[in-house]
Order: sequence, then structure tokens, then C-alpha cells
Amino acid sequence: MANSMIQFRADDTIRIKAAKICERLGIDIQTYMRICLYRLVEDGGIPFSMTLCDNTEAGRRAIEAADRINAASERRGAASMPLDEINAEIRAYRREKEAGQ
Repeated sequence: MANSMIQFRADDTIRIKAAKICERLGIDIQTYMRICLYRLVEDGGIPFSMTLCDNTEAGRRAIEAADRINAASERRGAASMPLDEINAEIRAYRREKEAGQ
């Protein structure tokens, strides 16, 4: 499969805040953007709620949940899995899921 480069401009303040959140999640912005694109295709739409509300508490809870997941991954030795191993796991899961349908 061929790869394409996607470029866009973002406000520096937003980019820095996003990078800090991604860092806490154990990923970089490029990985986050790839995840968003895959989810957009998989879900057939925007992969998150687009409502007008105060998400401060929800965001805090999401980051805490991500921190717990990262800690559990580190305890199980999965935190340092290379991307090709992660993708292999995903492909195997999808094959199993399709076989069970």
C-alpha cells in the first residue's frame, strides 16, 4: 500500500498542548493523526462526539484512564512493542473476529 504525506497548519499553542497530551498517552502527534484517520474510515464518520459542552472533567477522566492503561501495559511488558508487532496483533484479532462471524 502506498503512503502519502498529509500536511496542515495548526496554532502553536494547540499543537504544544496536543503534543503534551499525546506524550502522556505514550504516542506522538503523527501516531494520533494516523489513529484518527483509521477510525474515521472504520467508523464511517467522525470518531468522537461533536457536542458543545464542558469536557474538562471528561478529559481528565480520559487521561487518567489512559495513564492506567499505560501502567498496565508496562507491567505486562507490552508498552515497548514495536509498531509492526502491534499491527500484527490487530490483524490477528480481526482475522479471528471475521472467522467467528
